[in-house]
Amino acid sequence: MLTRPFGRSGLNLSVLGLGCGVVGGLMVRGSPAERERAIALCRDAGVNYFDTAVQYGNGLSETHLGAALAALGMPDAVIGTKVRLRSEQFGAIAETVSASLDASLKRLGRDHVTVFHLHNVITQKGGGEALSVGQVLGDVLPAFTRLREAGKTRLVGITAVGETDALHEVIASGGVQSAQIVINLINPTAVRPPPPSFTGQDYRELALAAQRQGCGGIGIRILAGGALSGSMERHEIASAAPAPIGSGDDYAADVAAAARFLPLVREGRAGSLVEAAIRFAIAHDSIAPALIGVASLEQVRTALDAAAKGPLAV
Repeated sequence: MLTRPFGRSGLNLSVLGLGCGVVGGLMVRGSPAERERAIALCRDAGVNYFDTAVQYGNGLSETHLGAALAALGMPDAVIGTKVRLRSEQFGAIAETVSASLDASLKRLGRDHVTVFHLHNVITQKGGGEALSVGQVLGDVLPAFTRLREAGKTRLVGITAVGETDALHEVIASGGVQSAQIVINLINPTAVRPPPPSFTGQDYRELALAAQRQGCGGIGIRILAGGALSGSMERHEIASAAPAPIGSGDDYAADVAAAARFLPLVREGRAGSLVEAAIRFAIAHDSIAPALIGVASLEQVRTALDAAAKGPLAV
């Protein structure tokens, strides 16, 4: 599988990574045998990044991922995990993020992770469960840096969800080495200007801004939570239809928007909408890996086959 440099970290990561979240659900609700087989399929295809979080199944994803990697003898797998701070913890950010990472490492069976991400929404002024830019730069990133200096994580980063200006400001600070960035056919604005009549969030080429800072870009929501299958149907172990991030008003609107890309299939440029979406996400050198969230081994194979066909320019 194609790999790309991850910012200035010195790492080369595969263009696809395995997302171990609750939307697809395999790493939370699948059987142990299926979880191991999914990771083995990814490993054999060259996937080297595995993304998890304590919020995925209240720690189950981390526990299951750690067990599967141990069973398969993969001590060098590149792992990213996350912390989401609750508003009542905002007065003790350093202590909270340290305790969260320690608990994540215990569940994963590791003494360090490669990437540790902040999982909160980021806005200019904060409020509610969102963190302000000032809180991220003044409290979170210094705490993250101490964890990095302690050897508990190699890189620190953010999940780039929130207000566009705030996300650009955090990345421009130079304090993060990784950013998880929304990119898909419905909302491509992380890598290009918005298309005509675009109504989603304009990320103003955030992935390119991150690349200029030497910050690695991890593609998230590359299938728009499943909407780019073009169907409202959900797999039996997948989550309910998730709320969109940066695209339509609801999941049904994203499914309807996916129909705009059916000509790619009819013209023979891709075998399916899912293939088109995956190959679009891996077409940009500012993104690697692009995360796939899966509910079944069949979906793993579909994603790997799509990546093997190479990038698709749209």
